[in-house]
Amino acid sequence: MSYRTALTHVLSDVVAPRAEVTRARGAFPRHAVTALGTAGLLGLTVATELGGGGRGLTEAAAVVERTARACPATAAVLQAHYAAVAVVEEHGDPWLRGEIAAGRHLCSLALAEDDAGEPGVGTSLLSPHGTAEQGGGVVALCARKHQVVAAGEADLYLWSSRPVAARDGLSLWAVPAHAPDLFVPARPGRSGPPGSATSTVLADPAFVPAEALLGEDGGGLDILLRTVLPWLIELRAACGADEAAGDAESAPEAGVSLAAS
Repeated sequence: MSYRTALTHVLSDVVAPRAEVTRARGAFPRHAVTALGTAGLLGLTVATELGGGGRGLTEAAAVVERTARACPATAAVLQAHYAAVAVVEEHGDPWLRGEIAAGRHLCSLALAEDDAGEPGVGTSLLSPHGTAEQGGGVVALCARKHQVVAAGEADLYLWSSRPVAARDGLSLWAVPAHAPDLFVPARPGRSGPPGSATSTVLADPAFVPAEALLGEDGGGLDILLRTVLPWLIELRAACGADEAAGDAESAPEAGVSLAAS
């Protein structure tokens, strides 16, 4: 069965019939996410040798576009998922990629922060204030991430921090939702479509293995600009939203809002 046929069945049988409940009650579309995973659509962009669909951004955008017509919340979840998976597919380990391919892992983005010491003041995603301190094979991540789609619902977050040891740049991590002391301290706010569970995720600190690093320590800026932002802009455009490409300093912030709106 092609991914287009599989998507048609999921949208007509699961997503569309529950879309009004998702919107009216702000209920996370768990049934939709489960059905998308079972149909192979969460693993659409994972390599075929790991059980994925082997597709790219064009196909992911087509899935998001069709889903948005039926349920904006489910489309927002897919936007964040596909953008995060693009990084995991490039830098993640085969086991994790296989779990995504099998539809058992929903991913999201945890990149936006408040400015240090000034709650509510946005800071550029090019220079996160969140820290990463390594002791042995364990890394302690400390940050408050905002506008996280599927907060408390995703299985994995693409997380940014200051480098562990590099002199500049930022680092990216694959943070499992079950990481010790990682939690969602507030109910979903008004950001994002109702039901998208867009909220805050707090690590104070949360602990992950050193192997959770995606790419090189300090090398996350290039990944954000080369992979995350282009995927978010394309996926947002697939939903018919206004193009939101700014200068290099403001663009990543716009990218995160794309996933959450």
